[in-house]
Amino acid sequence: MLAHDTIVGPLPEFTKGDELINHGVPEQVIGNLKSDVVEFFKQPLQDKQECAQQPGGVEGYGQAFVVSEDQKLDWADMLYILVQPTESRDLRFWPTRPPSFRNSVDVYSSEAREVGYRLLESMAKGVGAEPATLRAVFQGQALGMRVNYYPPCRQAADRVLGLSPHTDADGLTLLFQINNDVHGLQVKKDGKWFAVEAMDGAFIVNVGDALEIMSNGKFTSVEHRAVIHPTKERTSVALFFFPSSDMIVGPLPEFMKGDQMRYRSTSFHDFMKQYFAEKLDGRKHLERLRLLEQ
Repeated sequence: MLAHDTIVGPLPEFTKGDELINHGVPEQVIGNLKSDVVEFFKQPLQDKQECAQQPGGVEGYGQAFVVSEDQKLDWADMLYILVQPTESRDLRFWPTRPPSFRNSVDVYSSEAREVGYRLLESMAKGVGAEPATLRAVFQGQALGMRVNYYPPCRQAADRVLGLSPHTDADGLTLLFQINNDVHGLQVKKDGKWFAVEAMDGAFIVNVGDALEIMSNGKFTSVEHRAVIHPTKERTSVALFFFPSSDMIVGPLPEFMKGDQMRYRSTSFHDFMKQYFAEKLDGRKHLERLRLLEQ
């Protein structure tokens, strides 16, 4: 079934962490990845650190990046790796235990990549653009995968967050939760936070900053955060669709028909550099590129 037939909620409203069902990724593929992710985080710390992040790098096993000491502590372990295309992979950061981990990631990322491409086609079509418009931007470019492990914390309410409020810098994010009985993902709408109750087997779809800019605001980047449960752990897997790092990201002509330009253009490389140079802070970095309405 095509992606646009399986979306919960209308296509142009992909701004709230909507969910995608019947996406076509086999249950066994997702099940294998879930099992291997759980096994990876169960390992002793010294085993996980065999693929630890390097100073100044983002790939590998480590903790969420915290810049400012006065922000709430991000209470999470994570593994971040580039998964597609195959030549982008740095296997120094790919776990070798459990032994099936690498194959599970390879198969899952290949399947989920096609779901993302079909979804981008459907989204473009849903707002009157040619279906291939967005797929052409992202096809063949880097996909990153971040596995998040949020341990329980009894001081969660006032001391820690799983992940501070932020938007994703990419174009599109597909996320699934490994244990759906623990609700930790929240999205912001009209100044209030709402919990996302993930359905079993569904992808949670988040629009990222790059897609908001390219679409001239027809799609809105989702501000979200992760909160910690006082007694239960939670694990999730996010797949990020990036444009080329050399791309000048700005409103695409196909989304400008009859509209004024709402965002300044910037190289995606510079945008990402700025994104990682600051602490996570809602939509702040994206708003810098917004032009004043005339």
